[in-house]
Amino acid sequence: MSAVDIPTAPRRIVALHSAIRDDIGDLVTRRPLPGARLSQLDPFLFLNHHGPQVYPANNRGLPFGPHPHRGFETVTFILEGSLAHADSADHQSVIYAGGVQWMTAGSGIVHAEVSPAEFLRDGGPLEILQLWINLPAALKMSEPRYIGLQREGIPALALPGGGELNLVAGAFAGRTGPIETLTDVFLSTVTLPRGADVTLPVSPGRQLFLYVVEGEIDVAGRPACAHQLVELDREGDSLAMAATADARLIVGHAEVIGEPTVSHGPFVMNTREEIEQAVDDYRAGRFGGLAQ
Repeated sequence: MSAVDIPTAPRRIVALHSAIRDDIGDLVTRRPLPGARLSQLDPFLFLNHHGPQVYPANNRGLPFGPHPHRGFETVTFILEGSLAHADSADHQSVIYAGGVQWMTAGSGIVHAEVSPAEFLRDGGPLEILQLWINLPAALKMSEPRYIGLQREGIPALALPGGGELNLVAGAFAGRTGPIETLTDVFLSTVTLPRGADVTLPVSPGRQLFLYVVEGEIDVAGRPACAHQLVELDREGDSLAMAATADARLIVGHAEVIGEPTVSHGPFVMNTREEIEQAVDDYRAGRFGGLAQ
């Protein structure tokens, strides 16, 4: 990092948004975004935090059978347990703890996210987060794609000041994440031991995304704790954090899209007419099929 790149102005907290408990059957679920006071953090649309919990042997597993998407991307972090993916574009994988799935729904895809056979049989710990990232109008009808990464495929970078950054997408400290994104998204998981004090660079104007999965941190002099989404301003050129307890975070940033957003269940488009077309296309089988 050259002298001109050294961060000097940390972002400040605008608001803290606590996740709402919204279980799905026996799956413990918290949702910090959207919330009562925040509909989105453009281009970050939605976050579900499932678990942590321990499943018994002979369980029913995750309930996310075949369902459609259009107009955005999903990023799924498998923190504990495992996740089996299959979709109508013929992608299949099982990703284990520490891995990530990145799916571009684009013009339309049907996928399923369920527990693999060994998890159904044996049970075990489970914790998964899924983040939705919007696509601009010019890219909403992109060809669907899927990338599944195991833990060993994600660079683990030591942070000056303590802790580790797992680089999923974007550039950091001379390294580039394994996911080449359509919209220049930076995305990572960060673990900080108690006492760590780190500063991460981020260009002014970009939207920062910070969710505290577990633990407690201080952000530019203000505390944030587990299950809180931290809304920050877009004026500074860095994210300054100190861990007051062992912490795990999702940290990302991206350019603001600034376009109208119309959502309807699994579809995110720019107009109501485009939503109606997505529903018609799905019902007509134009997304392809996936066996139950």
